[in-house]
Amino acid sequence: MSSCRTDTGACSTAWEGARQWFGALLFLCVLTLAGTVQAQAQAGDQNAQANRQFVMAMQAISKADQSYDQAEQTKLLTEADRLLNDIITRLPESTLAVQLVTNQFIGDFDYVEFKRRLRGMVCTDPKSNACLLHRIEGLVAPVEYPIAAPRWDWLSLAVAHYHIGDRERVHPIVAPFVQALRTGGVKSDVSADLFVGRTLALTGEVDLALQITRGFADCSTRIYNLSDIVEALTWQGDMSRAAAVAEEATEFARTKGCAWELGLVAQSLLRVGLEARARTLFLNTVEEQFSRFKDRRGNCCPPELAVAAGDLGDTNLALGLLRTVQEESPWTIPQVLGRLEARGERTLTLTYADQLQDVDLKAETYVELINGALKSKDKAHATLLSTRLDKVVTDMRSPIVLMQRARADKLLYDDQRWRNSFQNAIGEAERGTGQRRDLAVPLLAALVEIETGHAMLE
Repeated sequence: MSSCRTDTGACSTAWEGARQWFGALLFLCVLTLAGTVQAQAQAGDQNAQANRQFVMAMQAISKADQSYDQAEQTKLLTEADRLLNDIITRLPESTLAVQLVTNQFIGDFDYVEFKRRLRGMVCTDPKSNACLLHRIEGLVAPVEYPIAAPRWDWLSLAVAHYHIGDRERVHPIVAPFVQALRTGGVKSDVSADLFVGRTLALTGEVDLALQITRGFADCSTRIYNLSDIVEALTWQGDMSRAAAVAEEATEFARTKGCAWELGLVAQSLLRVGLEARARTLFLNTVEEQFSRFKDRRGNCCPPELAVAAGDLGDTNLALGLLRTVQEESPWTIPQVLGRLEARGERTLTLTYADQLQDVDLKAETYVELINGALKSKDKAHATLLSTRLDKVVTDMRSPIVLMQRARADKLLYDDQRWRNSFQNAIGEAERGTGQRRDLAVPLLAALVEIETGHAMLE
């Protein structure tokens, strides 16, 4: 028999408790339903607002497409960009916000292409650095994911933006390569990446560059990266830290028995003002390398040793080392000859340059000789070299030759005439086929050097 039949009070209490529990449950259900309805209403409202703004943005773009006035086009496209950005930031729960932030096509509207078009508006001034960078970026092939190798072109673009462009673009470009390096995506058993660390050092992230560099145990990667960091720090004027990193490179080379990279170590010591130690290390390394080569116990010599000879060795020694390495490392020719020119050597360097067969290399060498002549206060010889360069330009208007003319113009003149030559170089590159990506890096290197005075991307 139920207890309710024997105890009326207990029964009443039980029913009252059940009624209160049911009432509370019903109240919670009503609140949940109301919240759901409210959330759906808010989402619907966000979608409605986003759709309305998207239509307004498309109308602005359509008007821009039909306008002949450049200023009006810029105004309309900027307004469309504001409307689309507002959808993302103010209406994040809308479907359109998700589509925009994930770069999806919306009908036939391509948000990525629209952003590219916006960046192209910087070319209202076609000779500006912003426009030149935009056009060079057009020569760079897209990044392929997953990242399996360092992309010198994109990392160079990041360095260029840091120093003469849009700094907000630096991290989005560099971060994927840093992550790939950390997870092993850009390492291999044969060689490790040598440019991510340099990029970080050149974009103000020296601590991270050192952290990554110290994760490599092989002589080549560790010494190359430390040398790059020393160079970046000297350009930034942080000589005390540069000296500390140069000492770190020296000690690592000593403890690990690194021989092939000692030319780099010598250059680092020279950069931080330790010329006596640099010269001693250089001469000992030259003697050892030539001894190994003579006894057929190894190859002679690392190209960096030839470059160091341009700063530290006599002319005959420097040219002897250059002849040994130039076939496999032709980039050493302008570097060594330019250094000898700065030390006052004229006849041999000019003869050497005149005999070069590669037109692009010859043009680069003349520019390095011009730079060396100006450093040694010989403006007349620099003018003579400029005439030699003009003949090369007349014979071959390649993108690289025209780019070298721009570099020479910057060295020789205080005006902005170099921009005409640089525009012509990009134009030739844009008209070319098959080597567009290969041209982006030297163009970026030249532009950064022209504007900063430092060959950051050589």
